[in-house]
Amino acid sequence: MVRWVKDRGLQLRMIGTMFLLALVYFIFIAVLAYIGIDSLLLFVIVMGAILLQYFFSDRMVLLSMGARVVSEQEEPRLYETLTRLCSIAGIPRPKLAIVNSPIPNAFATGRNTKNSVVAVTTGLRSTLNQDEIEAVLAHELSHVKNRDVMVMTLASLISTAAFFIFRNSISASRVSSGRGGKQNLWFIIPVFAAAVWVISYLLIKALSRYREFSADRGSAILTGRPSQLASALMKISGMMDRVPKDDLRKVEGMNAFFIIPALSGSSIMALFATHPSVEQRIAALDRIEKELAGRGD
Repeated sequence: MVRWVKDRGLQLRMIGTMFLLALVYFIFIAVLAYIGIDSLLLFVIVMGAILLQYFFSDRMVLLSMGARVVSEQEEPRLYETLTRLCSIAGIPRPKLAIVNSPIPNAFATGRNTKNSVVAVTTGLRSTLNQDEIEAVLAHELSHVKNRDVMVMTLASLISTAAFFIFRNSISASRVSSGRGGKQNLWFIIPVFAAAVWVISYLLIKALSRYREFSADRGSAILTGRPSQLASALMKISGMMDRVPKDDLRKVEGMNAFFIIPALSGSSIMALFATHPSVEQRIAALDRIEKELAGRGD
């Protein structure tokens, strides 16, 4: 088995993404403060939202997905798999949650390795065999070990906040457009908010694609069988076309966290992929398979 090595590329990308997002966001706050919005109030709101997201993001995500945390007595086989993989990864065992959904998928949430949850859908369990489920769980545990779940959660908060500011400030700027002084600058708010949202989204997209490659490699290292994850990815991807479009649309907000994005054919999100293509991921897993075989000789 290939030894687990920290992904320095992922760490640098996470640090860089958060730095750039913070820089863009605080420039936006400075503009709002210059226009006349109370800067202290802005700071309190922003910090309150970040702290709320940091400490309660796992509960909010589980609630939004209708996920139920289950005990070891309810799901002994899945917990046994988690326990074994966590022992190999050297991290505390996270809680396990089940989502009653036909969409075959899985995700991880939580602010750190000691406060994390791995969730799988009922659709995933009925689609994959035990070895494939193990590979998917190893993928999600790799996200936990890499601590990229927290970064993606906070980054998504900033992007979402910018979007809502953009939407709500359009009407406010219209009301204030006829006033003199700095009030005439109100039209800048939706422009800046739109720019912040676009930049945030692109940064998150780039980070999300890399983190999936990193978690795929982590799964291959933890299980020693990259082919099982490749098989799982093909099955999950193949099942998406059979899931009702309405079900896919309901969970599209979670796509950055899913192992395979749940995209409806008409969704604009299909134009901005948060994940590498399944073909690219399978090709990368094939290279890891050869690497493992070479080291085993």
